[in-house]
Amino acid sequence: MDPVVQLRKVSVRYGNSNGGLTAVADVDLSVMPGEVVSIVGKSGCGKTTLLKVIAGLVRPVSGEVLFNNKGVNGYSKGVGMLFQSPLLLPWRTVIKNILLPIEIINGDLESYLSRAYELIEKTGLKGYENSYPWELSGGMQQRVALCRALIHKPPLLLLDEPFSALDAITREEMWNLLQEVITYEKCTTILVTHDVREAVLLSDRVVVMGGKPGRIKSELMINFRRPRDLMVQYTKEFNDYVVMIKNLIGD
Repeated sequence: MDPVVQLRKVSVRYGNSNGGLTAVADVDLSVMPGEVVSIVGKSGCGKTTLLKVIAGLVRPVSGEVLFNNKGVNGYSKGVGMLFQSPLLLPWRTVIKNILLPIEIINGDLESYLSRAYELIEKTGLKGYENSYPWELSGGMQQRVALCRALIHKPPLLLLDEPFSALDAITREEMWNLLQEVITYEKCTTILVTHDVREAVLLSDRVVVMGGKPGRIKSELMINFRRPRDLMVQYTKEFNDYVVMIKNLIGD
């Protein structure tokens, strides 16, 4: 199988040549179909920049970015994105927020209604279709944002610290939900996170970035079968992974 995502010697620079900043340098990364990859590292090492490059939101100054063997040139409709903030429109109901991407591309809203209700059912939002964001908890708002990211059945899901603002109990609920959704949707997933335990729990592979400009320092395969029970966090093997990754980040 060919990789869904390929980065070859990718470098990104912000600003001009005199007063600019090189955010990432010479990054090589491949992500295979169905794989869940987490990117971890200290703040400022270029994790989110790399995610934006993959999404086509930031153009590298050098190197090559491929999505399904085609060069990335601008934002791709085959990508779904979930951010730290749900970014819901407060004047739109749950169902209308979910359908917003289809409306933006002038798609046939009626043909996507059944898909929207399918996602609502899958994410535990049934009964809240006509609620407004301010009537929902933070976790429920993020579920709506997840539905919105998946409405067009993207083969690639990009997550930028989507659960960092949630309380510990809600975060674990979202971990379980995300595992279910990834399995159900069969989408390749790339997660940026500062939470090493989250990375180990959700991922097949953890990529550790470091330095300024950011580079990939190391990669670690996580040998637990997915989906994973939350209780795996309390095993020695799980904590060994966490310690190894934290040591790699700290080096």
